[in-house]
This record gives sequence, C-alpha cells and structure tokens, in this order.
Amino acid sequence: MGPVFVRIAQGVVSESFPLDTELFSDFLGERMKVDIRPPLAAKFIKVCKMLLPALFLSVVAAGVVGAQTVDEIIAKNIQARGGLEKLKGVKSLRTTVKFSDGSFRAEFRQENKRPGKVREEFIVQGMAQIQAYDGKTGWQISPFSGRRDPDLMSQDDMKSLIVDGDIDGPLVDYKEKGHKAELVGHDSMEGTDCFKIKLSMKNGDIRYYYLDTDSYLDLKVEVQTTIRGALQESELYYGDYEQVNGIYYPFAVEQAQKGSSSRQQFSVEKIEQNVDLDDSLFAMPAAKTEKKPAAGN
Repeated sequence: MGPVFVRIAQGVVSESFPLDTELFSDFLGERMKVDIRPPLAAKFIKVCKMLLPALFLSVVAAGVVGAQTVDEIIAKNIQARGGLEKLKGVKSLRTTVKFSDGSFRAEFRQENKRPGKVREEFIVQGMAQIQAYDGKTGWQISPFSGRRDPDLMSQDDMKSLIVDGDIDGPLVDYKEKGHKAELVGHDSMEGTDCFKIKLSMKNGDIRYYYLDTDSYLDLKVEVQTTIRGALQESELYYGDYEQVNGIYYPFAVEQAQKGSSSRQQFSVEKIEQNVDLDDSLFAMPAAKTEKKPAAGN
C-alpha cells in the first residue's frame, strides 16, 4: 500500500501547492514583484517542507484506519461462503469429483462427518484406493499396489488427510485449532487482485490463501508440507463457485506442483450435505483372513 500513499502525497503537492512565480506575481501585484517575491517564495517552500511530512502521515494514518485486519478478512471469507451458521449446520458432506486426462477416466469421492472424520476413495475401473481417518486412526487400502488389506498410515502420510477431515476448512476458528494467520498483503492471481493470507498450521504446514478482494472467496491456495524430511509444495486453484443450500463451493479445481505449468483438472459433479454416513465407514476394518483347507482335504 506504500506506493499508493506516495502517489497521493505527490498529487497533493502538484495540485495544491504549484510553485508558480507568475501566480505569486499576480497575487502580490507588479509593484511588489522585485522586492518581496523571492523571500516570500522561500518562506512558502519552507512551510511546505514542514507541512508535507505531516500531511503524508495523516494520509497514511487514514489508510491504516481503513485497512482490514486478517481476522476481518477471514470473517468476510466465511460470510462469502455462506456464513458461520450455515457452515456449522453441515454435519456431514459427500463430494463426488470426476477426473479425466486423455482416455484416462477416474472418480474421486470424499465423505466428511463431524468431528474430523473423513474417507477418500480414488476409483478407477471399479477398483478403489481408500484412505480414511476416524478422528484417531488413519488407514488405507491400496489395491493398485497389490494390497487389499487395510494398513495403518504413518503420521506424515496422515497429515493432509487430517486437514481434509476439517469439514469447515482451516480458516474457520483457526485460533481454536492452534493455527496462526497473518495478512501478508496483496498479490495478483492471474490478473485478479487478492488478499494474501499466510496460515501457519499446528501440524507445521504453511498455507498461503489468495482471497478475491471483491468476492472474498478462495481463488488459490499454496501448500507447503514436509513429508519424511522432504519439503513438498503444491498449488490448488478454485473456480466456478456454485451455491448448494446457501453455501458456495468451487465446482472446478486444478492442482499442480509449485512452479509447474501442468495442472490436473477436477470437475465437481455433485455435493451432498447432511447425508447419512455411518461411523463404520471411517473405522479401520479387520483384515480378511483366508480359510485354510482342513487337513486331509
């Protein structure tokens, strides 16, 4: 915002205090031009030098008073999405997403249930990769890796899954969740002016949120996470917001590695609120045991 104040200050100097000697001549009269104009002009410049810093500070102070805090911006983001009451009114959620890349087709399904439960399925040709978290334990089934029995997930592998389990999103009640938010300033996202918010999460991840300065909705999120000692950076792009029972959701999502021009595109097909989801969906199932043939058979 600094350059804005500089431009304002420059505009005040050029428009309100033009040091035009002819103007002084007209004002003082021809008979006084020779004797009085130089010392009066010098005095005028001296006064300006004293007044301009004070004027500049007053402009800056006015800007600071009018500036929004990070909490005010986050509150407007929550309101833009539909408001805290409506968000809290969603007790469970099912999101169905389609993914295509050339001839490759896949479906992604995410199911959430308060408090903090999540199940995600990546389905290809009827076979599903499953990851789930029941609020305490994270587990997965990886048939594409030849593992059809559930396995416990490590703390590192569970990090993003636990974040996905937050049905409201990390910005809602961020302080109570142990996160810290900071307004970095303004940044452009593909030509759109955005508020840039840095969220330092309790789990050590860093997220940068780009919120449209007009709509206050998320346009982009940069994620920095550390998995087994290695920093991983990714970007999520959101668009095509639609309202579902009073809450706005993005129906177009793109994902990419930080700095990559290649993005994976996901199209949200359906969002269902307050669906009946049994707790057993999120609990780790027992491993299937094969029955051994009886002796002598």
